[in-house]
Amino acid sequence: MLQGKTIAITRSEEDSEEFVELVSKENAKPIPLPTIELVTKGEKIVDEFLESTKQYDPDYSVFMSSKAVKLLFDSSKKISMYEKLQLAVANTIVIAVGPKTKSALEAEGIKVSHMPKRFSSVGVGEVFTRLNAVGKKVIVPRSGASTPFLKTLLEKIGLNVKEIYLYDICAFRDTSQWNNFRQLFSQNKIDGIIFTSASSVRAFFEIMKKDYDEKTLLNNLQKTKIVSIGPFTSEELNKLDLQNTVADVHTVPGAFETIKNIFSLA
Repeated sequence: MLQGKTIAITRSEEDSEEFVELVSKENAKPIPLPTIELVTKGEKIVDEFLESTKQYDPDYSVFMSSKAVKLLFDSSKKISMYEKLQLAVANTIVIAVGPKTKSALEAEGIKVSHMPKRFSSVGVGEVFTRLNAVGKKVIVPRSGASTPFLKTLLEKIGLNVKEIYLYDICAFRDTSQWNNFRQLFSQNKIDGIIFTSASSVRAFFEIMKKDYDEKTLLNNLQKTKIVSIGPFTSEELNKLDLQNTVADVHTVPGAFETIKNIFSLA
């Protein structure tokens, strides 16, 4: 049972509405932790994307996060390039990694043709294998902190891949919102943490090491139930020898169900 438990997630408050609602319904206490922030390249990302679609003429575009969608389309509105961007994306077959990304694209008037059953790079690879898209060209606008896994996977399948980096990531700088978490963490009163990306694992440690030495930090975390949203996040935690459970469904509700199951079996 989750009742009375304190569960943190490595996301900002504005990105955690769904999580807060799910945890609160179980009479547990949610703590959103803004862990990473985007360092955008500004409006030039729109020109770069449009120029790339013109030169490269991709058959497919793949969106790996709702953040990438929002950043690209919001930037285009600022420089009156929104319709041009819409057209450039709509001229490709669009693949969204998961439901949140699909909704973000549809909100911009973009038809999403495919979404994998597994909301991950592996799932995207499965979509392309099913489509038998050997020799086709793919454009992927995404974070500069992304691993090369997707590009390598798609190239192995026989696709030509061009990645465009829309933004970089750094550890969240204003950590005053962490004060409550720090206090509870030092008293071993954090029952569970959901890590939502490999970047958020790295940033979590960067932030927490300002107050704790690594040994104490790891000792405290070993007393906490940890859920990773997907395999890359899990891999990052495994590097630190932190036991974690990978969510069966790689979404926030999926991760929440996993942590709920852990406590119901405890």
